[in-house]
Amino acid sequence: MNDRIAKKRELMTVAKRCFERGLQTGTGGNLSIRCTDRNLVVIKPSGVGFFECDEDNLLVVALDGTIVEGSAKPSKDMPFHLGIYRVREDVGGIVHVHSPWATAWASTNQEIPCMTVHARAKLARIPVIPCGPGRGNQDPEAIVAAYRDPKLRAMILEDHGSVGVGKTILAAQHVVELIEETAQVAAVARMVSGRVGAAAAAD
Repeated sequence: MNDRIAKKRELMTVAKRCFERGLQTGTGGNLSIRCTDRNLVVIKPSGVGFFECDEDNLLVVALDGTIVEGSAKPSKDMPFHLGIYRVREDVGGIVHVHSPWATAWASTNQEIPCMTVHARAKLARIPVIPCGPGRGNQDPEAIVAAYRDPKLRAMILEDHGSVGVGKTILAAQHVVELIEETAQVAAVARMVSGRVGAAAAAD
């Protein structure tokens, strides 16, 4: 099988997995996978939902931004995807989603605390990248600069969602699942802690 077709199908499988788990609805978010030719990437274009990704609407792009295959409009997230691949040879897949719990936490402009043993072991930390000017999208270079850390696997973008990277696109998807779980645990723990504290003060 042609490598580009194989990579497209791999991306499609992960995209549907994200959709089915409620990590991304509509046409937002983005995901990409590095081809065997390390200079090429398959990436979801603008205006295409995760569930609608297919072999005909996905783009094949060179790391310098040149469109090699496809006629759809590139996503505004493409620059940070390509930038991460340029600085992280170990990264084979990137998943960016607007999942509810992670996005809600990101809106506070605070790192998500890794409160579980699993999150600490797998992610260590989940930094937050602030919005751009006028509370717009993050500067792609700010995202890429953070991912220059070879140990970093996860981050959240203020008012925007989460980004996970991995050796494979499935590994990156597992990262955003864990970010979402960790955000939910942290938010609920904060609520429970507040209620327990309030109850104790009332006694």
